[in-house]
Amino acid sequence: KKLIVLSCGVPAIKPQTIGSKIVNGQNAISGSWPWQVSLQVTHLGFHFCGGSLINQNWVLTAAHLVVNRCSFSFLSVFLQLAVIFLKPTKINVITHPLYSRATFNNDIALLKLSSPVTLTPRISPVCLAPSTINILPGTRCFTTGWGRTATTPLILQQTGVPIISPAVCRQIWGQSTITDAMICAGASGSSSCQGDSGGPLVCERSGVWSLVGSVSWGRNTCDTRFPAVYARISQLRSWIDRTIASN
Repeated sequence: KKLIVLSCGVPAIKPQTIGSKIVNGQNAISGSWPWQVSLQVTHLGFHFCGGSLINQNWVLTAAHLVVNRCSFSFLSVFLQLAVIFLKPTKINVITHPLYSRATFNNDIALLKLSSPVTLTPRISPVCLAPSTINILPGTRCFTTGWGRTATTPLILQQTGVPIISPAVCRQIWGQSTITDAMICAGASGSSSCQGDSGGPLVCERSGVWSLVGSVSWGRNTCDTRFPAVYARISQLRSWIDRTIASN
């Protein structure tokens, strides 16, 4: 049987990106965001945040989740198949050494899976944004998750959100609040919300999706008039690469 090698960022099941808490989002086509991860509390079996599969051995998520919320012995990683999940795997957790609980700067963590994931048309990694990427403000990207909407959804939600320039984002959130390791998107009628943290913000170019952000913080009310703030992957790329190479 011929081995099918799936490159990063190219879903075998195409996401529906036309027209379109993930608050005011829409149901995603099953399997169309094949890198979407659900982090769950093993013994309780409930979803509490998101993540992204970045290769067969590693998941990227938010540092504030694994630092504040998790007992590592109770944390499981599930890969999405609509609401059918793979069995959980034990993990190693590495948070960014310069992550700040006070400011949410450098808000990413890497989870090393105990064994490599088998890639399928429904399970494949997202590409990481290169450190040199330049995303123009107004570019419509997508964020996905099972976080709070009006209720907690059973079907993965998706929404298109425009990238907001750092200058505009600093005007909204404060000059010293938004760092170079953050990227803002939204303020256009939809938003990520509690439970989406750690999940992906992805942008597409020539049919390939790149992870440009990881859901970090925003207004507690998930007010869709305000941009959400994401950890900026391009700024954190060198740490990600070094960490994976040395572990």
